[in-house]
Amino acid sequence: MSKKVGVLLSGCGVNDGSEIHEAVLTLLFLSRAGAEIVCMAPDMAQRHVINHITGEAMDETRNVLVESARIARGDIQDVKNISAQDLDALIIPGGFGAAKNLSDFAEKGPDATVHPEVNRLLGEMISAGKPVGAICIAPATLTKALSGKTPEVTIGNDPGTASAITTMGGIHHDCTVDMIHVDEKNRVVTTPAYMLGPDIKDVAVGIEKLVTKVVSLA
Repeated sequence: MSKKVGVLLSGCGVNDGSEIHEAVLTLLFLSRAGAEIVCMAPDMAQRHVINHITGEAMDETRNVLVESARIARGDIQDVKNISAQDLDALIIPGGFGAAKNLSDFAEKGPDATVHPEVNRLLGEMISAGKPVGAICIAPATLTKALSGKTPEVTIGNDPGTASAITTMGGIHHDCTVDMIHVDEKNRVVTTPAYMLGPDIKDVAVGIEKLVTKVVSLA
């Protein structure tokens, strides 16, 4: 029987949602592994909308679930309707949406709060001993949600973000883009991806390793 793996999205676009390359690579490698994919996102307004040509904020509003549906080709659920009982594993692609919509880490750093339904689901997964993968900046949100569990993660080697992870109760391990870090105790797998880059072929190596490890743990 195929393993059911959730993919928690945070919008559509590196600057205000899910990093599209990371999300699509995750979906590709899960499909190759024979997993049943369950895409999900919170039904909420994006923190803001960014023009991805200029990098400037735009005067419009968008919904995280509706935007995430672009990546999921419409096959997506509201995260509030998903529990750990529905999944064998969960993976969170990066992109600033993971630190702007799934939490407010991008704005508040170690004082961040995690979206309540995201916080609930992550807590349920860890309590059930089910593996969770987090890519790029997503480990920061994961660390905040699991701060009482001393999660071990990597976001690459950015000193500021690594320091924030330590402040939030996590343990940071420096990694290169082609590496993963496995927290055996909490069954958490992380990889730097576009925190280091530089290119889609480079981030694909670590993401494939992460997906393979998460599926093997499920």
